[in-house]
Amino acid sequence: TERHLAMIEDYGTTVLIATPSYAMHMCEVGEKLGFDWEASTLRVGLFGGEPCPPKLKQEIESRMHIVCTDNYGLTEVMGPGVSRDMQHIAEDHFLWEVVDPETGDPVPDGVEGELVLTPLGKQAIPVLRYRTHDLTRVVTEPCACGRTHARMQKVRVRSDDMLIIRGTNVFPSQVEDVLAGIEGVTTHYRIVVETVGGLDSMTVHVELKASAFSDSFEEMSAFTKRIAEKLKAVLLVGVNVKLVEPGGIERSLGKTKHVEDRRAKL
Repeated sequence: TERHLAMIEDYGTTVLIATPSYAMHMCEVGEKLGFDWEASTLRVGLFGGEPCPPKLKQEIESRMHIVCTDNYGLTEVMGPGVSRDMQHIAEDHFLWEVVDPETGDPVPDGVEGELVLTPLGKQAIPVLRYRTHDLTRVVTEPCACGRTHARMQKVRVRSDDMLIIRGTNVFPSQVEDVLAGIEGVTTHYRIVVETVGGLDSMTVHVELKASAFSDSFEEMSAFTKRIAEKLKAVLLVGVNVKLVEPGGIERSLGKTKHVEDRRAKL
């Protein structure tokens, strides 16, 4: 990371291509080293490889003083979308479908389902109707920017991301959304699922900002309880909450792994 920061200065880099979590890591390391993001030549961030929640994007844009875009693609089919909001699909290169993930039947325009892609220009290893497991919706109305390609909603949920906790379906993106609305927590979190006494137990590790820490045990206990209540209201299942000091959640140089499922696989 230090070498990347030096290269930005040495070569006058204007574009950063990375996962959003690594861009956030670069922010933190740069600030500790006294790197002046506002004065840097960096102007644009092209992020992909993992979802970029709105709060994380806003924080990176604010701290790095750049414009961030989301780039959607898969190793198996390449492309096909890029945007700051809904993502344009390059329809001259990809045939898209949205289907019900359970039945495989097509769903109407604008209805959420699983994205299925057929790349039209891929050579040597053709891929037909590739099921991405990514849940999204596609709209075909022309965009305000003037382009007429169909647009897909940013992917925040995968059909194979779902956790089943005591019979309740839970998605990591739901936890992310709750934490994004709580003042004093960072964008870093970790979900640990294990079996305790024969029952599923889910613990959410929440990293706090330095300003949110207090010497008062009562205040920290009340803060923990408030987070747990907000999560239960959305997830519809009780979870444990563990507060973590700033920097306590391990940073990833690639894709961030938010879930650790320790339950025994049958």
